[in-house]
This record gives sequence, C-alpha cells and structure tokens, in this order.
Amino acid sequence: MVLGVLLQAVQTVQTTEAAVEPEVASLSIFELAKAGGWIMIPLLLLCMLAVYIFVERLLVIRKASVKDPTFMDKIKDYINEGKIDAALNLCRKTDTPYARMIEKGVMRLGRPMNDVMVAIENVGNLEVAKLEKGLSLLATTAGGGPMIGFLGTVIGMIQAFFNMSNAGNNVDVSLLAGGIYTAMVTTVGGLIVGVIAYFAYNYLISLVDKVVSNMEARSMEFMDILNEPA
Repeated sequence: MVLGVLLQAVQTVQTTEAAVEPEVASLSIFELAKAGGWIMIPLLLLCMLAVYIFVERLLVIRKASVKDPTFMDKIKDYINEGKIDAALNLCRKTDTPYARMIEKGVMRLGRPMNDVMVAIENVGNLEVAKLEKGLSLLATTAGGGPMIGFLGTVIGMIQAFFNMSNAGNNVDVSLLAGGIYTAMVTTVGGLIVGVIAYFAYNYLISLVDKVVSNMEARSMEFMDILNEPA
C-alpha cells in the first residue's frame, strides 16, 4: 500500500511539472520579416535585384572570358598570307571582347600604327563598359541596404518611445520591446542585403579585371604581329 501511495505521488509530481513546463517559442524567417514592418519590402526588392544582377553579369562575364589558345596564331597566319577576309571572319565567329578588338585592328590595316592602336583601345573601352553594366547599381545596393535597415531601426525606436510616452505612468516592458524588436529585425535585414551585394560586386569586379587583362594581352600580341619584319 505504501508503494502505491509513492507511485501516485510521483505521477502527481510529473503531471504538475508537465503542466508548468513553458513552451519554447520559435520564429520563422517569414515571421521575422513580418515583424520588421513595411521597411522589409524595399530590402527584399534590393536583395532580389542584387541576386539578379549577380547571376546575369556572371553569365555574361564568363562568356567573355572564354579563351581560344589558337586564335592569335590563326590571325597571324592569315595576316602574313594576306587573307584579311579570313581573319575578319574568324574574329566575327569568335564572340568575345578581344576578338572584336582584333577585328577592328584588322579593319584598320594599312593605316598608321597609332591609328590602329587607338581604334583597338576605343573598342576595348566599349567592351569593358558592357561588362561593367549594372555593377554600379550593385554597388549602390551594397551601400543602400544597410542605410535602409538603419532607417527601420530609427523608426522602430521612435515607435517604442512614442508608445512609452502615451502610456504615461503605466509603462510596460512590452511597449519598449515591440519597437526594439522591429528595429533589430530591420537592422539585420539591411546588413544581410548589404553583405550579399558587397561580396557579389567585388567578385564580379575581380572577374572583369581578368577579362581586361586578357584583352590587353591579346591587343599587344596583335600589335607585335603588325610590327614584325616582313
């Protein structure tokens, strides 16, 4: 009988502990974004814009960075053999920035070397501008995202103190917590957008620099071909 009483007491204690055990709250990304208020909408749009620019530019730059190790050898052979049309056709079939630069140089054959070099440089500047299209907007997103997040932080703090001032003597912690919660969420959102755009921008710039170096090397190689003695 004593054992039965003890078992009943243990069950009572376990039931009581289960009843008073607090539920662990969890938050989803959607709930966090919702807590940030309307300021999260422009942050979401900026994030989508940054991802779009990154993917689109990455495809374009990778296509421009394709190298044909036999391209310049063929151009040299065509020029030495006087096959100018064949050299132009090869350049037009090779859809890369350096091929378009060499095409312009081949079209200027017979003119002074300075004119040929200037024509190649002009085409090169246009090709670099094409590669860098949209990168300035990505850089703006990297700087603007955290600023918009900070704006949300200020708005959240203003809301918190406004609620406290209206509460008078009945100040509750929840009045301040709501505004601070909103402020912190927008801060995190802005930083996430800024970090994504910042690293994406610098990565794309590094790829563009590699393409530009390849363009410069090919243009100098072309000028060396023209300066070789007959």
